[in-house]
Amino acid sequence: MYDFLKKLGVDKDNLGGFGGEWLGSGPTLDVITPIDGSKIGTVRQVTEAEYDKIVARAHEAFVNWRMVPAPKRGELVRQLGVRLREVKQELGALVTLEMGKIRAEGEGEVQEMIDICDFACGLSRQLYGLTMHSERPRHRMYEQWHPLGVVGVISAFNFPVAVWAWNSALAAACGDSTLWKPASKTPLTAIATTKIAAEVCKANGVDPAIFSLAIGKGSTVGERLLHDKRVPLVSATGSCQMGYRVGAVVGQRLGRTILELGGNNAIIVTPSARLSMTVRAILFGAVGTAGQRCTSTRRIIVHNSLRDELVERLLKAYATVPIGNPLKEGTLMGPLVTLDAVEAMQQAIGRIKQEGGEVLYGGEKLSGADYPGGHYVKPCIAVAENEFKIVQDETFAPILYIIGYGNAKSTPQAAVDEIGEAIALHNAVPQGLSSAIFTQYVLEAEAFLGHIGSDCGIANVNIGTSGAEIGGAFGGEKETGGGRESGSDAWKAYMRRQTNTINWGTELPLAQGIKFGD
Repeated sequence: MYDFLKKLGVDKDNLGGFGGEWLGSGPTLDVITPIDGSKIGTVRQVTEAEYDKIVARAHEAFVNWRMVPAPKRGELVRQLGVRLREVKQELGALVTLEMGKIRAEGEGEVQEMIDICDFACGLSRQLYGLTMHSERPRHRMYEQWHPLGVVGVISAFNFPVAVWAWNSALAAACGDSTLWKPASKTPLTAIATTKIAAEVCKANGVDPAIFSLAIGKGSTVGERLLHDKRVPLVSATGSCQMGYRVGAVVGQRLGRTILELGGNNAIIVTPSARLSMTVRAILFGAVGTAGQRCTSTRRIIVHNSLRDELVERLLKAYATVPIGNPLKEGTLMGPLVTLDAVEAMQQAIGRIKQEGGEVLYGGEKLSGADYPGGHYVKPCIAVAENEFKIVQDETFAPILYIIGYGNAKSTPQAAVDEIGEAIALHNAVPQGLSSAIFTQYVLEAEAFLGHIGSDCGIANVNIGTSGAEIGGAFGGEKETGGGRESGSDAWKAYMRRQTNTINWGTELPLAQGIKFGD
């Protein structure tokens, strides 16, 4: 056992359900680290009966929590952020151990949790409604926001704790309770985080079931959650395929969803781009987290006048990336999360070649003493066409496609007129999460950000596709799901809006001037 697991309360054998008390008598789940393929521990998943008990307790906790004044709810969330600061290194190390992202990214994910707790604490004093002028005399109209209920949170393996925090911190400030179903690949981070949240609740005399947990199979516990009318909102992060299922089932019962699904993120590189900045952004976006982010950079749409130079710089940069144990200092790329992910990457590279693309660098499996367990690969750079089927799909691996646009003989100023071609290529995929352009021309930047530009939920200029900040709402369009989490006014999704009219006069005029009776 690693020492940091003890500080987090993670044992060799763990119960996978929490609703004020720990439960778990279902199938045993082995937790494997992608670092070397060894077993970290086990989790006893919850049964369907235990799920029912947990969601009932979560609803009971909500009934009381909603009546706590919002600033006091924010204070509890603030204290959760303080506690997370105290275990940032340990929890970040567990993220690395269980998921495989490098240590700096693991701790960065915990920092996201801390930041959203700070944001939600301030938000608890800003749950504003509007006042409107009534068309009827001596009437006052306004709207207010009420807590919604139990929020189901389905998180993915690649951000095993941050996604929970984006949802649960806002939900808690809004007066909701949460029921968390984490990915089966990363259950220990969920257990550790739930224990931290329970400690903070107990220290404040608050029912800890406001942060409930149900680790179980998607085919049983997951389906039960989707169909459960006691859960009015389900926030789900994962693949587009998963999102279709969540949206259909929850929508059929007229429940709400926040869907954060696949991305096929591109960077447009114009002739005026500063290539030193551009290469750094591409490298982090495409290689960071071994290409296993929904915001990972998948496509480079580069003007043909500097395509060869950019490719040459990328090849040199890729050749210097230290690959290996993500817990070790200096590593920039760790393993893929499972052997299935490695195989999916190999199949994708085969399809690139079959469709007429060319692999310029990497893609092969890595073996030997430095790469135990079979989870390590070299990041791949390939020349492709945007319409290739493999390019249209999202492969959750470090594969970067080089796609050219424009006339290779155009000057930078003449190339401004060709930006429409780049934007058309950019938008011609089913997904719409994150996007970026590197340019020094305001005409290109504003075209990319305008109505005719990027169709993604996130659009950046001279920074990459990864690295969203807490202050902005996070999410995308098209098959990415349309949901928004984290900052801005995303809190409204976790509440129900109510319009109120008060008649403080002695008569009863009707709206629209309707006369009804004497």
